[in-house]
Amino acid sequence: MKLGERDGATPTRNGNSAGAILHPCKMATLIGVNQPSSRVDKVLLAAPRGFCAGVEMAIKALAWMVRAFEPPVYCYHEIVHNQIVVQRFENLGVVFVDDISDVPEGMPIMLSAHGSAPEVVAAARERGGYVVDAVCPLVTKVHHEVKTRADKGYQIVYVGHEGHEEAIGTMAVAPAAIHRVESPLDVQQLPDLDGPVAVLAQTTLSHREWSGVLDATRARFPQIWEPGRSDLCFATTNRQSALMEIAPRCDAMIVIGSANSSNTKALASLAVEAGCPRVFRVNGADELPNDLSGTIGVTAGASAPEDLVREVISRLSPTHGVDEIHVTSEDEYFPPPRNLRELLGAVDAAVSVAFGGPHDGRVPLDDRNIDASYVLESLAENDTTSGPVDA
Repeated sequence: MKLGERDGATPTRNGNSAGAILHPCKMATLIGVNQPSSRVDKVLLAAPRGFCAGVEMAIKALAWMVRAFEPPVYCYHEIVHNQIVVQRFENLGVVFVDDISDVPEGMPIMLSAHGSAPEVVAAARERGGYVVDAVCPLVTKVHHEVKTRADKGYQIVYVGHEGHEEAIGTMAVAPAAIHRVESPLDVQQLPDLDGPVAVLAQTTLSHREWSGVLDATRARFPQIWEPGRSDLCFATTNRQSALMEIAPRCDAMIVIGSANSSNTKALASLAVEAGCPRVFRVNGADELPNDLSGTIGVTAGASAPEDLVREVISRLSPTHGVDEIHVTSEDEYFPPPRNLRELLGAVDAAVSVAFGGPHDGRVPLDDRNIDASYVLESLAENDTTSGPVDA
């Protein structure tokens, strides 16, 4: 039985839903640990962890396109910031590009979850034969706020990381009205801004990154406009809260995720700030140090699949098993983009095959209850080199 999987049920979302295993939970019997040679006594497993709702939606959307179209399917930028996820899709015939002009005319295109500049979206629709914008709805909210404030004459202080795809796409919504900052010093170095001022943020910032810059911006521009609801992603916040619950109790903390993932790097930084003596960001189990001992914390960034968590725990082989520390439940669901939902009826039969269902009829697609990690594993087991399955 897989970690977090219940007998006879569709795999749940990485300990993030109410149906997942709750704290505390001994999990050694599920994953075959308790190897006597292990020097790791206990694993504390953070929940929530791993895929957020936006990543779930984007990965499943690209998976549906892989099943519906002859390869190659093109994707503008990495669909999510995870090296292993990207490699798995490349193995399935997906080509990731950084310029829409690199896509042959008429080919299917997906735009990544981080959000794209308006001119990129327009170019994709002009060039692509079928275009799906898999932008996270939370990023769409920030784009809307930027456009609305800019149209009202505001100058916008935008807190975001230089070079990050989300920041690039957001700033392109109103380039003449937006000023990117990363630190309180950046705020102090801003020129005097004419007219009203608004402050907005990259969704994957940590609270510590955001709060210090926000305080500096409020001090510099006392009449600043702020959104009624925080721009910070709830899933990012939840993963940070779960990490902070366990990090002070651990001899080492393992954060699973790629180096270009902003929320993954934020998790690792928070673990250090929490006083954990050893913190490691790893892409997978093969990057674990071989001298770990005592109590080890494990979490995963919002773009890391659950099978990587299982592999890490299996490699750690804790003598006294695993306790899943559950701080909150997540039941947020983002449906696939509308035009892709209209296509899904045509790929029901393909999805049925991918998930091991019956081959002789259409099975209604229950996208909400299908785990994206399971989708990735299933697609890897059902090679698409022979082309799409007829609906």
